[in-house]
Amino acid sequence: MKRYLTFIILASCAIGSAQNINDALRYGTENLQGTARFQAMGGAFGALGGDLSSLNVNPAGSAVFNNSLFTVTGSNYHTNNDARYFGDALITKDNNIELNQIGGAFVFKNTDSNSDWQKFTLAFNYDVVDNFDNEYYVTGSAVDGIDTYFLEYAGGTPFGSILLQEGEFIEEGYLDIGAVQGFSDQQAFLGYYGGIFDPETDADNNTNYISNSLYDRVEQDFLRRTSGYNSKFTLNAASQYKENIYIGASLNFHNVLYTQYDQFTESGYEPNSEITRTTFDNYLQTEGNGFSFSLGAIAKLNDNVRLGGSYQSPTWYRLEDDLSQRINSDLADDDINFINFNIVNLFESYTVKTPSKLTGSLAVIFAKDGLLSFDYGYQDFSQSELRPTNDPSFQSVNTQISSDLGSVSTFRLGGEYRVQQVSFRAGYRFEQSPYANGNTIGDLNAVSAGIGYNFGGSKLDFALSQSQQDVSERLFNAGITTPATIDRSITNATLSYTINF
Repeated sequence: MKRYLTFIILASCAIGSAQNINDALRYGTENLQGTARFQAMGGAFGALGGDLSSLNVNPAGSAVFNNSLFTVTGSNYHTNNDARYFGDALITKDNNIELNQIGGAFVFKNTDSNSDWQKFTLAFNYDVVDNFDNEYYVTGSAVDGIDTYFLEYAGGTPFGSILLQEGEFIEEGYLDIGAVQGFSDQQAFLGYYGGIFDPETDADNNTNYISNSLYDRVEQDFLRRTSGYNSKFTLNAASQYKENIYIGASLNFHNVLYTQYDQFTESGYEPNSEITRTTFDNYLQTEGNGFSFSLGAIAKLNDNVRLGGSYQSPTWYRLEDDLSQRINSDLADDDINFINFNIVNLFESYTVKTPSKLTGSLAVIFAKDGLLSFDYGYQDFSQSELRPTNDPSFQSVNTQISSDLGSVSTFRLGGEYRVQQVSFRAGYRFEQSPYANGNTIGDLNAVSAGIGYNFGGSKLDFALSQSQQDVSERLFNAGITTPATIDRSITNATLSYTINF
């Protein structure tokens, strides 16, 4: 029969079928970005202001500006992943350059000498909150094969519900089961027609399945390549009251693009195994947008000491996923290659709510010689949520979020020393693991340094920062239980140019 299905098919799969706890963490955590001065001082700007990226910490920061200005920033991101899987270690590196910040502020000084409001500032700023470009590769001799992934989804599923209907193409059955019955049954369908398992009996009501592969240990190769960004566009208004009080508010509009390509190969089965090699690849793309707001204030206690406080609301993301898969093995159906990356599952849109954040800040100013600044931030990741909450899959994920995630304290320390037109800077950042066990994702430590030169009408700033964090990543969300352990370091080289008006 001539196959007529040559275009991309769109299917609206069961809601909540592929989303998990990683969604809440991916969009709820931020990797320090921003201007070069902001990065060089560890992002400790909650009581300082005077920098466009400080709006990410405290929206009152724009009221500190004495004049209108415009800043543009570019960064080189270098990611190093030292990944281990069953004792085998591999190092993968990724490098890219991006324009990560652009913004401006307009300062309007009050000419009414009788008014307590000294000035008013309107600002806009675009910042890359997180850069998702990354790649790691692992290989090892595993105790759990890919059959455990498919058998976990297939267990309890009636055999008759995952069979092709008469006259139905394999890609049609794959999409129809995903759209009507959900992700779990769809994976069972893929495992059966991919030759990974067979039913114990051919009865339609059979719910037990047997693996077609034999092994004690099996060789696995896994590549994960991600790309994209989480960006934030901020509209800000702030004002100075008398000589000592700055207040501000921001509306934040977020934009998300995330892609994840997983390539998996398995071999090394027992000599009498019917399967000698299996491949299973996945391609996920997520797009969406979000909204948040923030409020903040800065108080000058005297000429040397400033206090700051801010509230960052939850961010509400509206996201859409599409997923493509392909599988093959020695026992796969003859038509299995028709299920490929051209066959796309579109999931219904869903919402991710990230937790709110409170920040308290202290800065000490040493006249024109320099400054020291400290920020403390608090966020409770157990309050993250996937919606709609009445979806059974999301209820399960939200229960896991509540039990596995906890509160996160962030400490940021920055300093600056000025010698005429030259400024020398350094910073440190510590962020607790969002996991209650502290192991799945470890604590983050980051150091930074930088230099700036003030030309009078403009400024040029450079920063070099490096963060380190240990991460355990499961290859799949079901089945294979042993994670890859990754020592991940990210080095940013950042250059900013500011023009004063």
